[in-house]
Parts: sequence; C-alpha cells; structure tokens
Amino acid sequence: MTLSTQTRDWLLGGDPAVRWQVERDLLGAPDAVWRPTRARVASEGFGAALLSVQDPDGRWAGGAHFPGGFFDSAEAEQPGQPWTATSWSLNQLREWGVDSAALGDTAERLARNCRWEYDDMPFWGGEVDVCINAFTLANGAWLGADVSRLVRWFPDHRLADGGWNCEAEEGDSVRSSFHSTLNALRGMLSYEQSTGDTSLRSTRRAAEEYLLRRQLLFRESTGELVGDFVTQFVYPNRHRYSALAALDYFRDASLTDGTAPDPQLEAALDLVRAARQADGTWLQGAPLIGRTWFPVDAPEGEPSRWLTLIGTRVLDWADS
Repeated sequence: MTLSTQTRDWLLGGDPAVRWQVERDLLGAPDAVWRPTRARVASEGFGAALLSVQDPDGRWAGGAHFPGGFFDSAEAEQPGQPWTATSWSLNQLREWGVDSAALGDTAERLARNCRWEYDDMPFWGGEVDVCINAFTLANGAWLGADVSRLVRWFPDHRLADGGWNCEAEEGDSVRSSFHSTLNALRGMLSYEQSTGDTSLRSTRRAAEEYLLRRQLLFRESTGELVGDFVTQFVYPNRHRYSALAALDYFRDASLTDGTAPDPQLEAALDLVRAARQADGTWLQGAPLIGRTWFPVDAPEGEPSRWLTLIGTRVLDWADS
C-alpha cells in the first residue's frame, strides 16, 4: 500500500516505539536505519518514561497484575481496572521493542519480589488465567526467565474445541474465547521468536484453526458476528480481541512460519479495509477503562499512529 507523503511523515513523527516499526514494516528500510531508532526506545519517549517508574524491587505500581493495595481501595469498585502493574508494563515495553538488556536484572528481582494476586503464586510460574499466563510466557522468554512450567501449561489446558478461555479454570466455561485464544497464540508465538524453541508450534498452529474456522469474526454455530468487539479497533488493546489485532497476529505468524495468508482471513481483511480513512489512517476507538501511566496514542475519534501502522502493515502483507 502506498502511503501519501503526508501520512508517511506523520507516522515518522511519532514516538521511536512507533517510528522504528514504520521504518521496518512499511518503508522497508534496511537494518542500519530502523535498528538505531529501535535502540532509542529505552532512552526516549514512551519506553524511557515507563522504565523510569519501575519500582526498586523490579515491579511496577507495587503489584503483579493489579497495583499494590488495589483490592482494598475504592478503585476496585469502579469499572475497568488499572493498567499500571507489572504484567501490563512489561507487555508494553516488550511490544514497543525495548531491548531486554535495558531492564537489567528485572527477571531476578521479580522472581524474588513479585507474586500473583491469585494464591500468592511465584511470578514466572504464572497462575491459572490463560491471558496472564500468555503475557508471562512472552515476557519471561524476552527477559530470559525460567518459564518451563508455562511451556507445559498451554498444551495441557487447551479446550476440546481448540482454544482457551480465562473462565475455564473456574469451571465457568468449556467453550473457547476469541480474546483468550488470541492472547494465548500471541504469547506462544512471542516465546518461539525469543527463544527459538519450537516445542509449542504444533499447539499454536492447531489453535489458529479455532479462529480461522470462524474467519476471525463469526460464531461457528450460527454464522453471526461473535460480538461488536471484533469491529472496535483501539490502541493499546491490552487483552481485548479485534479483527485488526487478530490479523496482526496472523501476519506475524505467517512471517515467522514462512506461510502465505490464509484465504479464511478475507472477511476480516475487508472489515479492516472498510475502516481505513480516505487519507490512509485509522481512527482511535474507545480506550479501555482504567488508570494508565500516561497516554500513548490519540484520543478517541482522532487518527491513531499505532492503528495506522498496524492496519497498513496488515494490508500490505495480505495484498502482497
């Protein structure tokens, strides 16, 4: 997809966390161009700001998935949840491209000082929630922690219909969830990319079929749209599923595996094409409710650099 000069310059004017991906994924710049930009993420802009608020004990906001003291506060009674604690902060830094070396001995400090709110379980062993475990698998592999328990956990907890559901461990569901399954897929792919270990690849590819059979959008039983959330594009999407987030995963998996785009993605691609504005941008959706460290994208209804990066690279990959 050809970017207009105005849109290209606007994208390149963003934070280094956005810019290096624009250079690599949209402009096809050589390593000598985008790698120095990526190296700046730890010392400038969003990445540097998030690293600066890390606690001395390795955590963020004094907690694993929730800030310290959250459940004893009035905030716990409000809609949404804070996005400031350790797992969310690590996700952002990893996805922005921060080099693991910039976090020093964070993995060791978290092993000593951070435990999950659920049953006080050790941080790098994960807990029972598939989304939390997916984040921990990816973040641990990135930082060099021992995540061997989680490598075993994903195949053992896959549901009969092919995916995962965060509610399954509580006995509340035997059906897979679009949200949970995508988070699991992203975690397993990131683990493989960080470590080179392909032991989860067969589990990952089999689980991809859960979403592909549904064309990323539909209930298999009725053919109806699974929910309005698939059409709602927002950055950061945290844990929430959308057609755009799913397509970005399938692009990443395709490039890793050396495979072509699956024909079953076409309906989702059409939805993404329809959301593209005349100037080549995508508009920010409604942000997920909850406290953040600082804003990292445009307000709702305004052109989003992050969504425009993701949407453009997805369509470039599919159309190539």
